[in-house]
Amino acid sequence: MNISQKNKTVKIILSGGGTGGSVTPLLAMVDLLKREDSKSLSKFQKPEFLWVGTKDGPERQLVESSGIRFMSIPSGKLRRYLSLQNVLDFFQIYLGFWQSFFIILKEKPSLIISAGSFVSVPLVWAAWILRAPVLIHQLDARPGLANKLMAPFVKIISVTFKKSLADYGKKAVLTGNPIRKEFIENKISKREATQKIGMRTDKPILLVIGGGTGAEAINDLILKNINGLTKVCQILHITGKGKSNKKMEEAMEKNPGYKFFEFLDAFGLIKVFAAADIIISRAGMGTLTELSYIAKPTILIPMPNSHQEENAEIFSKEEAAVVLGQKELNGEILLNNIKKILKDDELRNKLKNNIKKVINTECEEEILKIIKDLI
Repeated sequence: MNISQKNKTVKIILSGGGTGGSVTPLLAMVDLLKREDSKSLSKFQKPEFLWVGTKDGPERQLVESSGIRFMSIPSGKLRRYLSLQNVLDFFQIYLGFWQSFFIILKEKPSLIISAGSFVSVPLVWAAWILRAPVLIHQLDARPGLANKLMAPFVKIISVTFKKSLADYGKKAVLTGNPIRKEFIENKISKREATQKIGMRTDKPILLVIGGGTGAEAINDLILKNINGLTKVCQILHITGKGKSNKKMEEAMEKNPGYKFFEFLDAFGLIKVFAAADIIISRAGMGTLTELSYIAKPTILIPMPNSHQEENAEIFSKEEAAVVLGQKELNGEILLNNIKKILKDDELRNKLKNNIKKVINTECEEEILKIIKDLI
């Protein structure tokens, strides 16, 4: 008997962490399931959620602020090169497997959902042994090692990009990526958002965001060129948790056209997204999904030698964003691209129109169908 059949409650375990990228799409799925009429999922009661993540990752704050119960398990990482850390992490994965095994036995989930993360690997392996159904969501254009390790043990893998269908064969279903309900339900005008943030309404605003954990290289680039940039535009800078420094504080004191935040919740992001005329971002899928939804002219600076470069390449080919390589980037190149976008109405409109089309964020029906079939 499938372990989920012993439990009348629709209980869903979600898993992901280490970075914020695997978290936001799963939170969007939670919102979707909460909005959905509970009778269509179960004749007993509304779904309950448990999140299994890492002990020290940024996901705990995001998850618990959404009212979801959180548990951590030991998490290792398998590297594709020789490293003593692989041996040490093997024991972390081993411990994570047995803890996952007992979590599943105790919780009796109707479904487990992961968006890719090494913390999910032992959980999915334990779920396969206990016959608990699993849905994996492939976020990035490049299949990650964690998803490759989990894929043989699941029946369905939903994917963001058409390119990923070839990576998983018959198991893959093209859905796109859902957006969190806050972005749908709490729209705000540019003027109102600008005033609430305390910025001028008569000067363009540049939003700089490096992802959930920030991007030190982008932070440094902005700070080194703060004087030249603020002559052209105002700057809203999300540095990443724990990534702010004294130089940023000094820059904000001296220059009313510069403001930084270490971290913003969904409602804070909604305001800065609405206020922005141009956005500079890494190319993690959580942020890219939100950028596709809000449709603002965007400059992507993907993390070098990572899956983000392939994500950004898709946006570049679709003429949906300006993509700049970090290794070749300097203040002059960045400033010239910002000026070009601000001066060229045709370019701005093209970027805004095209970025909407890259990721399907209106994929509720497709995802609900998959979840209902698995439950």
